[in-house]
Amino acid sequence: MMKRERGFTIVEVIIAIMVLVVGLLGLVTASAMVTRMVGRGQRSAVAAHAPGLGLVAVGRCREPELPRRVAAQVRHRKEPLADGQPGDTGLMHLLTRRGFTLIELVVALVILGIVSGAIYKVLLTNQQTYTAQTQGIDLQQNLRAGAALLPAEFRELNAAGELSPGTGDIGAMTATSLRIRAMRQLGFLCVTPALGVGGQIKLWVRGTPIFGSKQTFADGDSVLVFYEGSVTTRNDDSWVPGKVTKIDAGTCPDSTNGVSTPNPATVLTLSPKWLPGQLNIAGAITTGSPLRGFSSVVYGLYLSPSDSRYYVGQSVGAGAMQPLIGPLSGANGLQFVYYDSTGTGTTTDSSKVAMIEIHLYEATTARVRQATSAGVSYKIDSLVTRVSLRNNPRCGPCF
Repeated sequence: MMKRERGFTIVEVIIAIMVLVVGLLGLVTASAMVTRMVGRGQRSAVAAHAPGLGLVAVGRCREPELPRRVAAQVRHRKEPLADGQPGDTGLMHLLTRRGFTLIELVVALVILGIVSGAIYKVLLTNQQTYTAQTQGIDLQQNLRAGAALLPAEFRELNAAGELSPGTGDIGAMTATSLRIRAMRQLGFLCVTPALGVGGQIKLWVRGTPIFGSKQTFADGDSVLVFYEGSVTTRNDDSWVPGKVTKIDAGTCPDSTNGVSTPNPATVLTLSPKWLPGQLNIAGAITTGSPLRGFSSVVYGLYLSPSDSRYYVGQSVGAGAMQPLIGPLSGANGLQFVYYDSTGTGTTTDSSKVAMIEIHLYEATTARVRQATSAGVSYKIDSLVTRVSLRNNPRCGPCF
């Protein structure tokens, strides 16, 4: 998650430029003072070492140079504006050059400050625009993830259950939380199990194909196996829940054109929970019956302790809830509304739920500048979608 980043303000930039100007002016002043002191020292040294010389040296343009005496330091007619004399070299010659004035330096630095401030303003605006666009893209992607994930999970629910109340896929429901029995596996039996005796039963599940996010079985898995019951009616068709207590390797006694072609299978020892109306009799579960593995999953509003913001959270089984979608706009960022088959809202009887309406109100991870308001704030977007539960019974009793 991105954290809030703050750049320099224009006032801070101007103050920094002013401090830089004062520092440069101080440096230029100190350099000029040192240069003058060096020049004066050289002139004094020349006067001290040759006070009585009356020689005349030949300077530039073959003209005589005045004696180097203190009393003779007068302006030459060829260079009336120069402080030195013709023939001076080295440092003394450089001192005769005219530099920038203090006003020129100040004007140049002020112009530099204005240009630098304008460039900084452009860069700052570009950075803010880029951040706002990036945050907007992430916000829309989170909304699309919510619109794809939650309806896909809820669409295959059977809220009505099998034969008796309380056997549906919805375990508990509130306005901000929903516990469901989420399907994760689909396999098929290749042997008719032996029924009619008490206790555990053995199920031969084909090695391939197995559909879903889980491709293998483990001890303790919860499964549903299709109960055919009487082949003359659909009224007793249902699912037998059970827990896997043991796993073994086996084979399916398949044949092709009368020739035995055994295929790998997984033999599950199942502890079934027979529901009212389900009879433990031979032939009630047949070859080819589907077997579905499921997990207990909770989707709900989750307050993250790391950033104190709300998310759509998910917990599987007895695990702790983890952030899945978000961040949300606040405590009202996730809402579930439940409807029965007539379109009437219901909040108490989960077996009557035929449609779930999902409200998502999401926010950006960082505050951004927006065109509709001053300053920076979280950008908010919302999504409302409905999903019908496809596996609810369509008839009862069926014919």
